Amino acid sequence: MRIVFEKGKQRELILREKEKSGLTWDEFSKHLNIKSGKLHAYRYEEALLTLELFEKFFFKEDYRKKVLETREDNWGRSKGGKLSKGSTKEIKTPSDSSELAEFYGIMLGDGNLTRIKSYKVGTYEARIVGDSRNDKDYLLDYVRPLIEKLFKIEVAIFKFKKQNAIALVIHGRNLVDFLESKGFKPGDKIRNNLRIPGWIKENDSFLKACLRGLFDTDGTAYKLTNQNSYQIAFTNYNLYLLNDVRDSLIHFGISPSKISRNRDLTITKKSELLKFLNHVGFSNLKHFNKVKMWNLAP
Repeated sequence: MRIVFEKGKQRELILREKEKSGLTWDEFSKHLNIKSGKLHAYRYEEALLTLELFEKFFFKEDYRKKVLETREDNWGRSKGGKLSKGSTKEIKTPSDSSELAEFYGIMLGDGNLTRIKSYKVGTYEARIVGDSRNDKDYLLDYVRPLIEKLFKIEVAIFKFKKQNAIALVIHGRNLVDFLESKGFKPGDKIRNNLRIPGWIKENDSFLKACLRGLFDTDGTAYKLTNQNSYQIAFTNYNLYLLNDVRDSLIHFGISPSKISRNRDLTITKKSELLKFLNHVGFSNLKHFNKVKMWNLAP
């Protein structure tokens, strides 16, 4: 069996084990009874660590919670050592639509794209992570069917051990290629300055749907303490995306606050909250069920 860790955690584990051993890299590989080239591949996350080797490590208990999934040894491989259909899964290529734009907004909020190229093992996946206590119904009953409808691809569900988190995981190089072609770069979203792409901004229906996906994932709705007033807030650490969201709201005649702390914007006035709900709204029931109880009558 092979282990898939959170990004960077396999490398971290290897470095900690080597440091504890007090051995050189060559000595450490001999200690593990593997070739130095294989250890190098594990160290730089070019290959997935085997479960057998993982169980030998001193720090294994510290890293069990960092394991995202396990895979069979021959996953993504076929006879002759060539990549099989497992890593190049066929997908339906969707046309631009409000549904695709909403999915893109969900990805901008809680999603991540991974592309790790390697001669032997490559990792290509899209992942959407939410709170298992509050987002489970939204992810399983809304987002998962949306993905399946758009791409005609299987969506895996992963529950994090000892964490209140649940993830939808979609493997496939074709999917990653497609999303990258639509403007979603793999890797760190903040470092990549991901934004709402032009193909969405140029169409009002697409833009509203994208905003819905963003607020469903990175938005909150609540009653202000000891006040008969309410707020819808959006929080994200990507200042470029925050400005895109604010400009888009203004485009639809909705007046949000200025961006505060380089991460937050809010909508507070009842008239503006009504505009937001009429133009954008929520698909995530945890938000929808709150706002439907609000008295927003003028």
